[in-house]
Amino acid sequence: MSHSYISIYSHLVFSTKNREAFLTPVIRERLWRVMAGIMKNNGIDAITIGGYEDHCHALLSLPSTIPIAEAAKKLKGISSKWLSEEYPELRNFEWQKGYAAFSVSTSQLKKVIAYINNQEEHHKAKTFRDEYISFLRGNNIPFDEKYI
Repeated sequence: MSHSYISIYSHLVFSTKNREAFLTPVIRERLWRVMAGIMKNNGIDAITIGGYEDHCHALLSLPSTIPIAEAAKKLKGISSKWLSEEYPELRNFEWQKGYAAFSVSTSQLKKVIAYINNQEEHHKAKTFRDEYISFLRGNNIPFDEKYI
């Protein structure tokens, strides 16, 4: 009998459309739990999900059958619908069209978890834009400033 052994961790990062600061502390607390449930319902283990007023970080353990693009589409699409239905003031809520995804080594999981769980403190000193650019540059990903 053959077996497949997979270890694929991905750090997914995306923002609200136009970087609008819609995600209040109350919304964030509920949203991260809902997003974890969305991932679980789709066969993906959400190690941790967090973020700040205008963006989300999700550390996911992907099975071999689900590409990151599919995970991002489900996470963003279903959570956007939930936000629109749950909060009348967000009835037109949208996430940005794109996202960034970074592979994470098993040896770096604790560090990434701590980083995601400390977003509120982290963003007292650094904007999401600066954080996003630093991730892209740190991972040698070419980008166009007009899409940042």
